[in-house]
Amino acid sequence: MDVKVVKHEAWAEVVLNRPEVKNAITGPLGLELAQAFEIVQNDDDIQVVLFRGAGGAFCSGLDLKAFGAEPSPAWMKTWKETWRRAHRAIFDCSKPIVCALERFAINGGAALAIASDFCISGEEAFLSVGEVKLGMAAPYNLVWLQLKHSESVTARLALLGERVHGPQLLELGVVTECVADEVVEPRAREFTEQLAAYPPGALSRIKRTSRALSNIDIEAQFDIAIRYAQGGAKPPPKRS
Repeated sequence: MDVKVVKHEAWAEVVLNRPEVKNAITGPLGLELAQAFEIVQNDDDIQVVLFRGAGGAFCSGLDLKAFGAEPSPAWMKTWKETWRRAHRAIFDCSKPIVCALERFAINGGAALAIASDFCISGEEAFLSVGEVKLGMAAPYNLVWLQLKHSESVTARLALLGERVHGPQLLELGVVTECVADEVVEPRAREFTEQLAAYPPGALSRIKRTSRALSNIDIEAQFDIAIRYAQGGAKPPPKRS
């Protein structure tokens, strides 16, 4: 099982569960991640979600060994649809998502951390949207950054492609709290339990209302980002 759902009273954990490869992303993990968030969304007993990685790290990004395997794994045929479904399930989750950012969140893993509503980071933990250094685009990172942060924050993370550590992430407003590395998970649990103690349904109503007021067409956002990432969009005409 590459992703686990662990249910508690009024809250649940969604756990990336490939600790032997620092929770690197594959097609099966992407599918199970989508299913996990669909499960918690449809469970009325769950008020809040704690999103974390097993083994003391959040997510190291794509499993490049798995993606480059020969012969190509069968799940590669549906990878794009799978990963989009996972991000759509996270967007559709009306329960607040609290990310425990231990050690690192890299590239595709960074998008998952940024997508969360709250993030508790370790002081030495870092987030890296490093696709630019590989000559690649980062469509899902860019969608989440655009939805949640300013253009300057997006530039700081996505154009420089550097490792940005906990204290700097806190200054940028990308994470909610920065704590000692050894207490990230217990602090994230405490934070989640605090939210879960609020009156049932209150958090979800506020999050749904906020999304409705924002009037975000997430499918259109994904389409635009992916089209530009693939080089299929033309630049705007020059002004005379």
